[in-house]
Amino acid sequence: MTESININLENIAQNCNIYESNNIQEIISNIDALEPKYNENELVSIYNYMLSKCQNPEVLMYLIRCCDKYRKTSSLEYFVNILLLKNFSATDNEKIKEKYLNVRIMCAKAIGNQKNNDFVTTLLYCLNNKNENYRVRLACADALGRIGNKYAVAPLIEVMKDENEKSVYLREGAASALGLIGDVRAIDPLVSILETKQGIMDKFSFLKERAIEALNKVGFGSNDRVFKALKSSLSDESAQVRIQAIEALMDSEHTEACDIIKNVLENDSDEEVKKNALIALYNLSDRKILDEVISSNKYSDILKTTATEILDEYENGEHND
Repeated sequence: MTESININLENIAQNCNIYESNNIQEIISNIDALEPKYNENELVSIYNYMLSKCQNPEVLMYLIRCCDKYRKTSSLEYFVNILLLKNFSATDNEKIKEKYLNVRIMCAKAIGNQKNNDFVTTLLYCLNNKNENYRVRLACADALGRIGNKYAVAPLIEVMKDENEKSVYLREGAASALGLIGDVRAIDPLVSILETKQGIMDKFSFLKERAIEALNKVGFGSNDRVFKALKSSLSDESAQVRIQAIEALMDSEHTEACDIIKNVLENDSDEEVKKNALIALYNLSDRKILDEVISSNKYSDILKTTATEILDEYENGEHND
């Protein structure tokens, strides 16, 4: 509902020509011209009213940005109405969905930006609707992650685990959202993703990367199953999965982490993976590993250069201190 403010909202909307669609830039300029004339609460009420009346996707996108700048809770119901297509009537619902796709995605993001728990159920409704566009569902997953409500954990786990889900991007988004929420219930399902056997050319490599990132954010302490899964991931065919596993092992501070990462440094076939292993070992120990790499013939010139650069930074930092 529109807040009780002593201004004629309909008159302002008409003066801004929001009901026209011939000159989008002129409408946006008219909206911009409102800012010096009204205070913050009045502006938000005007934007909210226009959101409820406007039918042009480009203008709606701009109005959402205007509302998102102030992030008032009064805008949330207007975002939800657009997300659920309540403002639009048409016989062809799919056509409407396509027309307002980017608008609805932006609404989901704007809801997430406010981190308000009142509309978690709405976001979950869209997330779980398999007839919905995957990009809308993905935006809702991201919004749920940023809101951080524990009620979303179980539904996000189900989406991430669903092997019949058409969009692997959505499964990745659900994994990332679980990492943002940080609930320990996500640990076992995330580890299960890592334990699946898929190769470098498989589209699920990215899902494994997101799962490792999420595990790192959730925190897994001394969980032996997680440690074994990360150790096994160091043999994954995807170099990026191996790099993510190195970073997670480094952050785990597990007693065996150094030895395991040292083995990667010495034996991995990918120079970028080795560079990340070197950086991790340096962070876990001290400059000795840098000296070893520089002086030993068993390491490549690329690694020697990386070690030298890190050492230079180390010495410069020590000197500055």
